[in-house]
Amino acid sequence: MKTCLTHARIVTPTQTLDDASLLIEDGRIAAINPVSFPTGATEIDLEGRLLLPGLIDLHCDALEKEIEPRPGVHFPIDFAVQNADRRNAIAGITTVFHALSFANAELGVRNNAFAADIARAVHELRDDLLVDNRVHCRYEVTDTDAPALLTELLEHDAIHLLSFMDHTPGQGQFKSDQAYRDYLARSYKKSEAEIDALLEEKHAAGAGAEQRMRELAETAHKHGIQVASHDDDTPEKARFVHDLGATLSEFPINLETARTARELGMATIFGAPNILRGKSQSGSMRALDAVLEGVADCLCADYAPAAMLPALFQLVEQTGISLAHSIRLASLHPARAAGLNDRGAIAPDLRADLIAVRLHEGLPRVEGVWVAGEPRLLSGGLATA
Repeated sequence: MKTCLTHARIVTPTQTLDDASLLIEDGRIAAINPVSFPTGATEIDLEGRLLLPGLIDLHCDALEKEIEPRPGVHFPIDFAVQNADRRNAIAGITTVFHALSFANAELGVRNNAFAADIARAVHELRDDLLVDNRVHCRYEVTDTDAPALLTELLEHDAIHLLSFMDHTPGQGQFKSDQAYRDYLARSYKKSEAEIDALLEEKHAAGAGAEQRMRELAETAHKHGIQVASHDDDTPEKARFVHDLGATLSEFPINLETARTARELGMATIFGAPNILRGKSQSGSMRALDAVLEGVADCLCADYAPAAMLPALFQLVEQTGISLAHSIRLASLHPARAAGLNDRGAIAPDLRADLIAVRLHEGLPRVEGVWVAGEPRLLSGGLATA
């Protein structure tokens, strides 16, 4: 289990090393530019390709669309999980946290029973998949039924990240009742009467949300699971979730809230699709502005795994930051934010999660993927190297 990757442009956390080599032994990075290669090691000539740490995606709900590509149309969960796994490998993502919504009011796969089935399936299948598949459970805080189910999943180690979200209109992602109504009508074909009932139920359930959040956060911490908050829209909200023990702020709505979250020691997460599109799909702050203002710690795939890698290269062009800096946003920073101290960078003794990338007409193309030192995807001539 010794592999030598040679003639690579290696991107470390601080710089890019030209015509460099890397030695992998027993699933870990043994050395960068070793003096000599061990006898019997397999050599793969990267022929000038970039060698990057595998990307780490803390929030991606694309698996939901793999399972339910159209409203009411469902594929078998195991089939969808395997498809999502391969999409992530091709995108250069070697650790993915599938974001599953526990929110009965949102229907579709975003309901408690269905989301729990998906979480269990990922947990059962993950040893046989290409990349490291993990579960990020998103709890809609106005749902009164989900806490018992989430507690059960935590007790069975089927959750790797827990986040709190509140889609009550008038704050967060939905700035008004009409925005939420449009979402339900568009996504789930709900009638006005059905939406009225859902909104009434959501507002009524909000009264006990804080206590439910506190109890779930305590349970998560007891099991060593990180807690995040979704769509924080005011500094006060950031302080509240920080007091609950949240260490990540996902998609803060505005610059002031993002700054407050970071001042409190929370890692901020923004969407890579936001970078590629140049704007937020919900009208919140641009991820590009967050990077320029120095308040973005991590980028995630959000709903499009394929957007991760191109967004990192686009950031270099748009902001002038180094490639090493840009890559940290999707590797080292999310690894540390999630408590994964064994990966996230090309450095000795870390887990050898690596991707070989070639630029093709300005777009990055993943041609090699190694997970814990094992080749999981080799193409573009590397397969026969």
